[in-house]
Amino acid sequence: MIRQQNDLAKVTLGVIVITGLCAASLWVLLPFMMAVIWATMVVVTTWPIMLRLQARLWGRRSLATLVMTLGMILVLVIPLLLAIATIVGNSERIVDWVKQLGELRLHPLPAWISGLPLIGDRLQDFWQKVATSGVHDYVSKLAPFAKESISWVIAQMSNLGMVFVQLLMTVGIAGIMYMGGESAAAWIQRFGERLGGPQGGNAVVLAGRAIRGVALGVVVTALAQSILGGIGLAISGVPMAAVLTAIMFMLCIAQLGPILVLAPAVVWLYWSGDHTWGTVLLVWTVIVGTMDNFLRPVLIKKGADLPMLLIFAGVMGGLITFGLVGIFVGPVILAVTYTLVDAWVGPDLRSGASSLSDP
Repeated sequence: MIRQQNDLAKVTLGVIVITGLCAASLWVLLPFMMAVIWATMVVVTTWPIMLRLQARLWGRRSLATLVMTLGMILVLVIPLLLAIATIVGNSERIVDWVKQLGELRLHPLPAWISGLPLIGDRLQDFWQKVATSGVHDYVSKLAPFAKESISWVIAQMSNLGMVFVQLLMTVGIAGIMYMGGESAAAWIQRFGERLGGPQGGNAVVLAGRAIRGVALGVVVTALAQSILGGIGLAISGVPMAAVLTAIMFMLCIAQLGPILVLAPAVVWLYWSGDHTWGTVLLVWTVIVGTMDNFLRPVLIKKGADLPMLLIFAGVMGGLITFGLVGIFVGPVILAVTYTLVDAWVGPDLRSGASSLSDP
């Protein structure tokens, strides 16, 4: 009896010590945690590219890591700096445009707009009403919301320095992961096997596929939509196309789509009386705004079969919880959790469903 009590005390103290060490380690690594998660996502997603690049660079892992690190700087760091410089450089222009917004008058819409089913007549009546009375009343109603939005943007601008530091840390950690990726992956897979046997190891592999699928589906789709949308804005003559493209990319990452930027641009062109380019951009908006319906599922399914509701919840929840970095981290965390849980309960759930259907 005494021996059992001693063994229980030993096990309890051992668990307390191990838990304390893990908590202390996480506390020490907390400033680097977001960078580590982000770097892991980038490395897992681009690992096949790095291997192909290594094969072409005479099998030199160091050269492939150097090229991939420089590529991350070009893709992550430099675009952020350019976006900040563009917004700051056009800040006075944006303020002047907002001040003049209330004095603008709308040109009549083309006659064919009224022939659109369901919304044609209502859109024509609304446009005619605004064109007659002006937009000053509508601008005054939106003024409180605009003030809050500007305050939010200013608050977020103060965090951009920390985001820049996080990006640099991400690039450095990713370079380290590229150098020793195989050993790290083998260790994680052995850890999964220790927890859940062969099924645990398979779950780790599925988690890696989920990370790759989310990154491809969310980021590549957002990049494609924002680039194509930006081309449409530039060709149609919409001012501040670079700034609008940067905003459109962030909206696409947040799963809100490019239409929130392209639709007002179409309205502005009709507003200015340029019906030809307004119609062209309207058609382009329909194409760009709907391409994610088939592009994103194809890219995500290359990694893992994940529901779109999970991706949306991960992006919005990550943005609210972690800030800008959470746009990328949130869906990956939910995708990994969903994949692991599904791999754990999936076979038993399917067998249970078949038994319940029996008479």
